[in-house]
Amino acid sequence: MFDYIFSHLGVGTEGSVEHPIVLTEAPCNPLHSRQMMSELLFECYRVPHVSYGVDCLYSLYYNNVLSNLTPPHTGIVLSSGYHCSHILPVINGRLDAGNCKRVNVGGNQAASYLQRLLQLKYPGHLAGVTLSRMEELLHEHSYTATDYHQELEKWRSAEFYEQEVHRMQLPFSAKGLGGVVSVEERQERRTQQLRRLQEINARRREEKLQQDQERLDKLLSELLEDGYLEQFHKNLVQLNMDSAEELQSYINKLSLVVQQGRQRLLQPVFNMAEYHQLFVGTERLRVSEILFQPSLIGEDQMGMMETLQYVLARYTPEQQEALARNVFLTGGNLQYPGMKERIERELLAMRPFQSHFQVMMASRPAVDAWYGARDWALEHPPGGEGWISRQDYEEKGGEYLSEHCASNVFIPMKIAKPVPRPAETLLVPITTMTAASPDSVSASPSTVTSAPTQT
Repeated sequence: MFDYIFSHLGVGTEGSVEHPIVLTEAPCNPLHSRQMMSELLFECYRVPHVSYGVDCLYSLYYNNVLSNLTPPHTGIVLSSGYHCSHILPVINGRLDAGNCKRVNVGGNQAASYLQRLLQLKYPGHLAGVTLSRMEELLHEHSYTATDYHQELEKWRSAEFYEQEVHRMQLPFSAKGLGGVVSVEERQERRTQQLRRLQEINARRREEKLQQDQERLDKLLSELLEDGYLEQFHKNLVQLNMDSAEELQSYINKLSLVVQQGRQRLLQPVFNMAEYHQLFVGTERLRVSEILFQPSLIGEDQMGMMETLQYVLARYTPEQQEALARNVFLTGGNLQYPGMKERIERELLAMRPFQSHFQVMMASRPAVDAWYGARDWALEHPPGGEGWISRQDYEEKGGEYLSEHCASNVFIPMKIAKPVPRPAETLLVPITTMTAASPDSVSASPSTVTSAPTQT
């Protein structure tokens, strides 16, 4: 992966990479994982400096710079990425790692949940409901309801449904070559063949009617020109008509019927494009609800707001007030329309009466982490706070972390000291000889206690 990144950026990797690296890691990343990454960068690529940070804290750093907020600051970060979500309290500009919590719900689970919902709704389009299309629906058509149950009640109305439902067209013309034809496809082909035969027969009848009309017009003109009025009147009597005008009116009606029949043939009886459409209704708000109710996808854990309430309860009332005044939202899985309003409503319900809080959404939730890491690297040159040099790596080990405002907390590994062994008591049987009589000798056992061992 690093080879591809460096080659794509045009960075030479022959011998070494003479560029400092800023790398993001998960909150509370294990020391072993950081050690393996540092070993790869310093030993394989021989980079001069490395800095580790948390992506959502970089996003917080970038938005604080945009808002002209001077550190140290206190707040709480709600971040939701592709695989999971985090609640990260920041006290005086530093991450409080002891109270960080994770919710195992992210964008991947939301896309999979939407895929299962639509596959259950449209079992005939299992192949078309792919995960990539669901991610497109998730980012472009989903939203978060301020009141979930009240919003579901609105969808019971047929007018609201027709107004708010989104239609997604699936491809239906491309057919796989050489594959096994299913029963549904064979039935569809038979239906199309029958429809073609009906259209062919209808065209033949139309052509015959057209020929009859032309022949009738020709005969009528010939009769009138030749003066066969008597024969013409006999034909009118046979047709139950009284005059040539009535006959012409009948011919016009016949022409109109032919034209209407032709128009009906041009209009398809069954529109295949409409059959391959997905109607996305309540699914638009159900997918984002798993952040607040993970039980919808079978996860036995608290939602994001319940976890936030649990984290706030671990602080004093003064710290809770300071944290609630700066609730920061970031991550690509939190950029649904209505997400900020929903979190404000949930905070209003959980906070004490007349308490103050503020919710701030990142300017660009999906990419602010990169901009924050860039700004931090430009403001903190290599060799200063937050950077790990090769000398630090060799002296302090691969798990070493130089802390900064957007990093994890470094907790060095404690090496267990050997426990001194207690004094050992050895029981050694010794046989002593005692003379009982000149003819008999008896042996009696005795014990010797060894001195304590020096450790």
